[in-house]
Amino acid sequence: MQRLFIKINGIVQGVGFRPFVYNLACSLNLKGWVNNNSEGVYIDIEGSNDNLSSFLNTLKTSPPPLSKIENILITEKKFMNYKTFNIKESKKSKNNITLISPDIATCSECIKDIKDPNNRRYRYPFTNCTNCGPRFSIIKSIPYDRDKTTMKKFKMCNTCFEEYTNPCNRRFHAQPNACSTCGPRVWVTDNKGKKIQCKNPIKYAINSLKEGKIFAIKGLCGFHLVCDASNEQSVELLRKRKIRPDKPFAVMIKDIQTVEKYCYVNDKEKDLLTGIQKPIVLLHRKKEYDLPQNIAPKQTTLGVMLPYTPLHELLFEDNIKTLIMTSANVSGLPLEYKNENALNNLSNLVDYFLLHNRDIYIPVDDSVVKVINNKIRIIRRARGYVPQPLNITNIKNILACGPNMKNTFCISKENFLFLSQYNGDLENLETINHYKRNVEHFKNIFSFDPKYVAYDMHPKYTSTKYAKQYNLPQIPIQHHHAHIVSCMAENKIKEKVLGIAYDGTGYGSDDKIWGGEFLLCTYKNFKRLAHLAYVSLPGGDSAVKEPWKMAVSYIFFTLKSNPNFIETLNKKTSIEFKNLEDLIYKLYNKKGILLTKIIKNNINCVSTSSIGRFFDAASSIIGIRQIISYEGQASIELENIINSHQNNKFNKDLSYDFSIKICDNYIIEPYKIIEEILIDKFNNVPKDVMSLKFHNTIINFSIKMCEILRHDTKINSIALSGGVFQNAYLLTNLTKELQNNGFNVYTHKDIPTNDGGISLGQIIIANENING
Repeated sequence: MQRLFIKINGIVQGVGFRPFVYNLACSLNLKGWVNNNSEGVYIDIEGSNDNLSSFLNTLKTSPPPLSKIENILITEKKFMNYKTFNIKESKKSKNNITLISPDIATCSECIKDIKDPNNRRYRYPFTNCTNCGPRFSIIKSIPYDRDKTTMKKFKMCNTCFEEYTNPCNRRFHAQPNACSTCGPRVWVTDNKGKKIQCKNPIKYAINSLKEGKIFAIKGLCGFHLVCDASNEQSVELLRKRKIRPDKPFAVMIKDIQTVEKYCYVNDKEKDLLTGIQKPIVLLHRKKEYDLPQNIAPKQTTLGVMLPYTPLHELLFEDNIKTLIMTSANVSGLPLEYKNENALNNLSNLVDYFLLHNRDIYIPVDDSVVKVINNKIRIIRRARGYVPQPLNITNIKNILACGPNMKNTFCISKENFLFLSQYNGDLENLETINHYKRNVEHFKNIFSFDPKYVAYDMHPKYTSTKYAKQYNLPQIPIQHHHAHIVSCMAENKIKEKVLGIAYDGTGYGSDDKIWGGEFLLCTYKNFKRLAHLAYVSLPGGDSAVKEPWKMAVSYIFFTLKSNPNFIETLNKKTSIEFKNLEDLIYKLYNKKGILLTKIIKNNINCVSTSSIGRFFDAASSIIGIRQIISYEGQASIELENIINSHQNNKFNKDLSYDFSIKICDNYIIEPYKIIEEILIDKFNNVPKDVMSLKFHNTIINFSIKMCEILRHDTKINSIALSGGVFQNAYLLTNLTKELQNNGFNVYTHKDIPTNDGGISLGQIIIANENING
C-alpha cells in the first residue's frame, strides 16, 4: 500500500477534472481527496501499488477532453489510511498561476438535451456541462468557482444542485449549470428597449428574421448583428445602417451539410467547423453558390461558422438555414457585451434585441481561421483559443503591450506566455479603455505583477504611450523584428534565421515606415539586409485609405528612376503620352496632377518600403480598387481576382521584370514592375492576368533575394511573417518555391501572422535582452 501526493498544472479547472479523478479513484478502490487551488489540482491518494499505477497511467493518457496537463509532480508520503475518496473545497493562495479554459462550443450531449422533448432542458438556451459552455468570458477571479463568475446571482434549484454536487454527473461543478427554473432567461425588445410581450422570444425572433428584420442578439461572449443571410435586401439594409459598404460579413450556417452546399470543405476545415472552438472559417465558395453577393462583395471566399451555443441551435428552426452573424459594434468601437450599452449604442442599427441576463464579464470576438497550404492558420485569435498559454522556459514577468492595429498584448509568468484576445485597433477612447480593462483582468486572474514592459518603437502608438506610464524598466521593440521572432518562437527555432517581414506599416529604426523587409534575426537582435525601395507615402494615413495615391507615388518614382519611361510606354502601347502629367491625368484626373506636385515637393510625405502599399498601388493601376472601406481591401480584392483566371498555378515566367541593387544593403527596385503593369493596362491585358503576374513577381524577387542572402550569410532557414502572408496564393507558392530551392521555411499556424502576433515577439525579444 502506498500514498502519493500529486500536483497537476495545466488547464484542469472547469473542464471536469475533479469528477474524472473522483470516478477513476473510486473505480480502482483508491482513497483520499482531490481539490482545485490556485496552482491547479492537488490529489492526495492512497491504495495498492498496482491500482495507483493504473490511476497514474489513465491520468496521463486519457484525461478529460477539454483539459491540458502541463506538468505532473508526484511525491510519496506517509500512509494515512483514508476511508473514502472525497472532493474537497477549492483553495486560493496568492501569486500562483491557474490556467483557465477558453469558452467552448456546445457539446453533442447538450445539443441532444435541448432537442429532446422529454428532457427537462428541452429548448433551454443556456444548457451546458463540464465539457462545454462559457468559461473565460464569465470568470471574475480565480479559483474558477461559481461565486467568482457572473453566474453567482443565479441560485440553483434542487435538481440543478443535485447535478452540480454529484461527482458521477457530467454537470458536476459545471459553474454555469442552470435550467429554465433557476437560470438565465431570454427576452425580446424593440430597438428602443421596450419589452415585447410574447410566449416564446426565440420563436418571435425567428419569425421576425424571416420577415427581413435585423436583430442584435446577445451570445456567449458578446453581441452579434443578425439577419437572414438569404435575404439580399436585409443584408443591404444592415450594410447601410452599419456604414459597412464592402467588408465581408460572417455567416452562421445551420449544419455542415448546408455549408457543403455553398462551399468547398476539406477534412481540416470540417474539423474546425465541427470542433470544440467553432471559429469563423474562411472557405472557398462553390461555382453554384447562390447566396446574395452582398454578403461578401468581390470575394471568392465566405467566412462560415456553425452554431456554437444552444441559443444559436434554436435559432435555426422553422427552415432558417443561414444567418448573417457579425460582431455587434458601431464601426471602429469595441464589441458590445452589456445589455444597457447595447440598447444605447445599437438602437439605430437594429429593429429588435434578443437579450439575456447571463452577464458577460470579458467580451471576446469570434476567432477567424483559414486553412492555407493544408495547414490551419489562425488569423484572429479570440473565442475558443484564449487564454490557452504557450510554454517557454526562463521567462521573466513581462508585459508586452502590442501594436496599434489588430492589437493583442501578452504577459509572461512561470514559463507561460498568455496572449490576449483580439482587442481591435487602438484608435479611439472606447477601444483604448477596453484594452486597458483587459490588461487589468489578465493581471488579476493570473496574479500577474509585471517587472518589465515591452512595446513597439513607434512613438505615436497608443500602446507605446500606455507602456510608458509604467514605472518599470522599458524595452522598445522594432515592429518587424517582433514579427519574425513571433514566428521563430511559435516554431521553437532558436538559431539565426533570415526573416521576410511583409506587411503594411511598421516603424523602422531609421524613422521611416518599413514593410518589405529581409532581416537577419536572433531572439535578441536583428540586422536589416534588404528591403523594397523607398517611395513616398503622400499624406500619411490618407494614402493607406486611398490606394490611388500610392499608385501615383510609384509612377512618380518609376519616372525618377527611368527618365525614358514615358518614351517606353509610347513605343509599347497605342496611346501617346506627352509627359508624366499627361499619364497621371489619364489615370487619375486633376487630383493626380496635384498629388504629383505634393510628392515632388515632399509636402507631408514620409518614406515607406511597405509591400502592403506596393500591393495597393498595383491594385489601383490594374483597376481593382481606388479607395478602401476596410483594412487590406485593395490587396484582398487583388488576390481574389486571381481565382477567376483559368490557370492560377504559379508560373515564374508569367511575371514582370525587377532589379536588385546594392547600397548599404540590397534594395529591390520595383520600377520595371510598374512600367510593365502600365504597358499591360494600356494594351488591355485582362485584370486577372495582371494580378497573377504581379503576385508571381513578388514570389520571384523574394526567392532571388533569399538566394543572394543565403550565399552571403550561409543561413538556410527562412521565417515568414506579417499581414501580407494572409494572402493564400503568395504564402502557398512562396513556401513551395523556397522549399524547392532547398530552404527550411517556417510559417505561422497558432499565432496570427498579422499584427495580432506582434506582442508575442515583443515578449520573447524583451526577455532575451533582459537575460543578457
